[in-house]
Amino acid sequence: MYPKILQKFDAFLVKTVYGYANRRWYRNPLTKKVKADKETYLRLWDDAKSRTFPVIDAIEKTYGYAISPEFLHQLALHTQVVIKNSSINYQHGRVLYAILSKYISETEADTYNIIETGTAMGFSSLCMAKALQDKNANGKILTFDVLPHQKKIYWNCIDDLEGKKTRAELLKNYSYLCNRYIIFHQGNTVTEMSKVYMTRIHFAFLDGGHDYHHLKAELRHIMPCQFKNDVILFDDYSPSKFPGLAKAVDEMCAEFEYAKELIRADEERSYLLARKK
Repeated sequence: MYPKILQKFDAFLVKTVYGYANRRWYRNPLTKKVKADKETYLRLWDDAKSRTFPVIDAIEKTYGYAISPEFLHQLALHTQVVIKNSSINYQHGRVLYAILSKYISETEADTYNIIETGTAMGFSSLCMAKALQDKNANGKILTFDVLPHQKKIYWNCIDDLEGKKTRAELLKNYSYLCNRYIIFHQGNTVTEMSKVYMTRIHFAFLDGGHDYHHLKAELRHIMPCQFKNDVILFDDYSPSKFPGLAKAVDEMCAEFEYAKELIRADEERSYLLARKK
């Protein structure tokens, strides 16, 4: 029997090291104050809704599935409309919904196992959860992020006007999807993903670390668990902006035999669809 004194010491050591390593994520990591008034957030939202994306329209037409615009835009108001230098673009929600819905319609599974990196405020996870719900499919989305789920922070979004919130509070109107489909996991995927075992990962959306070594570590966990026609969607695939990310994706897709398709939403945002051969 492991001595109780050592059990207590181990628990203390783990808690101390973990707390030190993650303390910056508990200290308002995104912003220390409210960054704009309500009118500004609503104006940015209206601007984002008014933009057109012919390439994404074509994706929905090709795959035969389109997420409800009302669901998409309302969710985006609380989880995607932020103050930043670049334009607001949440078209990956439409891409995820269309591709995952088509995948479910063509792939038989009792439960669909989905991995996501870069949870942020939960937008992408909820778009995938919506696809599972609309297809009446069973599944779990395991989503990773260094940001805490149960710590009140400012998120740089319109909800900050009501005070600091946890992610759980931020997504309270979507608890029916969160509770059924999503598992929120805090931690760096380099260490945390290796602790998770799945016999198969049907679908993955990777939008976490954009550096070469980080992404290769994630893919060495995911790719061996995928079968023919299983899917990985990469956000921000751009050799000029993120050369390390692009290099890792290209190398791993070649090693594990994936077909690649580039989806360019606009001049600023591109995604890469990788499908296991």
